[in-house]
Amino acid sequence: MILSCQNICKSFIEKQVLRNVSFHIEDYDKAAIVGINGAGKTTLLRIIVGEMAADEGMVTVSKDKSFGYLAQHQSVDTENSIYGELLTVKQDLIDLEEQIRDTELLMKAAQDAELEWLMESYAQLTHRFESGGGYSYRSELTGVLKGLGFTEEEFDKPVSTLSGGQKTRVALGKLLLQKPDLIMLDEPTNHLDMSSISWLETYLMNYKGAVVIVSHDRYFLDRIANKIVEIDQTKASVFTGNYSDYAVKKEQLRAAQLKAYLNQQQEIKHQEEVIAKLKSFNREKSIKRAESREKMLDKVERLEKPTQARTDMHITLEPKCVSGNDVLHVENLSKAFGPLELFRDIGFDIKKGEHVAIIGDNGTGKTTILKIINQLVPADGGTLRLGANVQIGYYDQEHHVLHMEKTLFEEISDEYPAMNNTEIRNILAAFLFTGDDVFQRIGDLSGGERGRVSLAKLMLSESNFLILDEPTNHLDIASKEILEDALNGYTGTVLYVSHDRYFINRTASRILELSGNTLTNYLGNYDYYMEKKQQFAENAALSGSSSVSGVPSPAAEKESETKRNWKEQKELQAKQRKRENDLKRTEERIEALEQRDGEIDIQMARPEICTNVAKLQELSKEKEQIAAELEQLMERWEELEAGE
Repeated sequence: MILSCQNICKSFIEKQVLRNVSFHIEDYDKAAIVGINGAGKTTLLRIIVGEMAADEGMVTVSKDKSFGYLAQHQSVDTENSIYGELLTVKQDLIDLEEQIRDTELLMKAAQDAELEWLMESYAQLTHRFESGGGYSYRSELTGVLKGLGFTEEEFDKPVSTLSGGQKTRVALGKLLLQKPDLIMLDEPTNHLDMSSISWLETYLMNYKGAVVIVSHDRYFLDRIANKIVEIDQTKASVFTGNYSDYAVKKEQLRAAQLKAYLNQQQEIKHQEEVIAKLKSFNREKSIKRAESREKMLDKVERLEKPTQARTDMHITLEPKCVSGNDVLHVENLSKAFGPLELFRDIGFDIKKGEHVAIIGDNGTGKTTILKIINQLVPADGGTLRLGANVQIGYYDQEHHVLHMEKTLFEEISDEYPAMNNTEIRNILAAFLFTGDDVFQRIGDLSGGERGRVSLAKLMLSESNFLILDEPTNHLDIASKEILEDALNGYTGTVLYVSHDRYFINRTASRILELSGNTLTNYLGNYDYYMEKKQQFAENAALSGSSSVSGVPSPAAEKESETKRNWKEQKELQAKQRKRENDLKRTEERIEALEQRDGEIDIQMARPEICTNVAKLQELSKEKEQIAAELEQLMERWEELEAGE
């Protein structure tokens, strides 16, 4: 065991953040700390590394074990270059290298005993240098910098001139090169693009020490974590497995806890009714029995009601009108900023009902494409045409669609003047803005809060073509899942840019990869995209040069694959839409039957009905028919939900 946390407690003023949090990390564990925003994840990390004191409890790190910590925001103030700053981690090897060179010079002039002593010293120095990775540390350093997204041209840039995100990447690089026994990372993927995140995943999976990560990147956690520490309502629970394993176990546990809670509540209610009835008899024996039952009831340890799954934010996306089948046509689109060419002669079509994700490294022009479609940035060349009855709803990651000087209430009321005060407050409450929150200025909100306001406006727009730029930025995992469900239930068309691979996997039916100034089409979600990329890489490795072997190039294979699978993909999408429609109709029928069943119960309790034998038989027969149909519908619902 490398780390032990025992009964950690922490409060800020009157708010308890952590209560009796206990868990341990083994030497080679890859653990993730998860929880909603504000749950206390970063606070827990800061307590572990000693930046903050716990009110109670103990943190123990094994003797002779080192640890390194990367906070969300790093202040790396130095005039060193990027390469030079990472080189400081290897100062011991640089010093050894200098000693070896000095010893070599001394050996040239030495003789006899002095030479023998120098040769022995030289052997020791070279052994230490070699065992410490002296012959490979520069290539290792270069590999880390490139893996984190720095190009060789940037290596000589002074760290002081970098952005906050770039400085965080420099700090991450230094930490990885230090190779502590325990690495602790707070949101390490925030400033990385997809290729850098993928590199970091591989690096951490193969890391010889232990890793503790706080992250909202579920795909990242799925690939790395073998243990999940959940912080929920100040308490910690430990789950084995990756994030997906945790999500399944968590839902099972929540369902079991809810069932136990409801059963206990039912029993308590029953006992209270019995006690009230016994007391109503007003006889000595019945009163004693009632008192006995009351004492037993007082001794019952009351179960807490478990937190509801994803009920904090409510999003319903539904188009006001249906668009034509052709939603967007883009042809020969080009854009450059000065000498920097982002893309050239790209083209694609978006059809009604498609959910299309644009992916690619930072700086390739993904957001620019969305801005061109929304006429916020002019294209250098090409044509862009929207289809019939297309109404765009735009979510901007920089929230330029919001007015910083307005209050939340004004932001909604000015855009939708037909809504009354109660309707506006209800909408804002659905996105967690209640009471006086609605009178806050947009400019005073956090990034996550502005994101929720933008989502509220998106929901109200009732558009049939949603264009989203990094919609999951600043959202916690629960809010991301709510948004995913809303998009999956949306009957309109979606085009979005995202780095969130889990989100893409759950919501995309097609992927457009922007790389090397061109777009490549993949008919499937992120897992499908990765599978095809792997196939292309293997084919390229086997064929060598396609021009020599006659094997089609990866680009040609992609095009061929696209053509072969287009019809198949459309059929799959049609089946998926039919399944979703069947599921919706089944749920509506179940709801209608359950409502009717409740109405019958009310009818049967009425005096004029309960004395009418014929009417009672008629209603009882209807209840039996409803029960039989409900049983069939429940079975059908389970089949549809499982995708059968």
